[in-house]
Amino acid sequence: MHKFFVSQDNIDHNIAVIEGEEVKHIYKVLRLKEGEKVNINNCQGEEFLGEILDVNKNNVQVKLLEKLEINNESPIEVYLYQGFPKGPKMDIISQKCTELGVREITPVVTKRVLSSLGEINKDTKKLDRWNKIAFEACKQSKRTIIPIINDVIYFQELINQLKDMDLVVVPYENAEGYGIKQMINSLKKEVKRVGIVIGPEGGFEESEIALLKDIDANIITLGSRILRTETAGFLCLGLIMYELGDLGGKF
Repeated sequence: MHKFFVSQDNIDHNIAVIEGEEVKHIYKVLRLKEGEKVNINNCQGEEFLGEILDVNKNNVQVKLLEKLEINNESPIEVYLYQGFPKGPKMDIISQKCTELGVREITPVVTKRVLSSLGEINKDTKKLDRWNKIAFEACKQSKRTIIPIINDVIYFQELINQLKDMDLVVVPYENAEGYGIKQMINSLKKEVKRVGIVIGPEGGFEESEIALLKDIDANIITLGSRILRTETAGFLCLGLIMYELGDLGGKF
């Protein structure tokens, strides 16, 4: 069944109105017609079974028949703090981490970020693009909640935000002997909110790692091979979702 996200503002008296680019996709590509059933998400995590009432070039009207008990979200919320990367890497990070179940992604400026301040300011204008990429990935992977790509922050704000997490994970190329498995086995409390902090292409400085240790972040190794900044994020998120979330299925 095809799924569409409709803002709650476009839902009134059990009638959802689909507008914008989706309309052309519905009648030209999918060729959906009156009477066909679709899935409607109200962009607030609620899903409904709907029946198409009318299809035209301006909008598609859908009658909501019943609320569905569908939740394709992980039982944990994972927040990725990504050291600001060069070039188009945020595009792929936004897409793939959405597929893996991330709740929010926040680009972070650290001391060794290779982009200049001018490049960073220019790239932050791409925020709408990154959120659009995440939205498309959300539809493709049938997520229930649309993840958010936040505006860039600096390292001190990162430290402040991490204090609200139940678990903070920091892959670091100089870490040895302490990885995901040991970290998971040592957990002594329930974990709901997880912050993953990924360094930029230039890596972390020791002073930054020291500040992360001060707030009890887990400085871990992902193995003996050095990963690119975008690969480290995918891998760490996938491992956390496997160990604490819903990847891998049930026993």
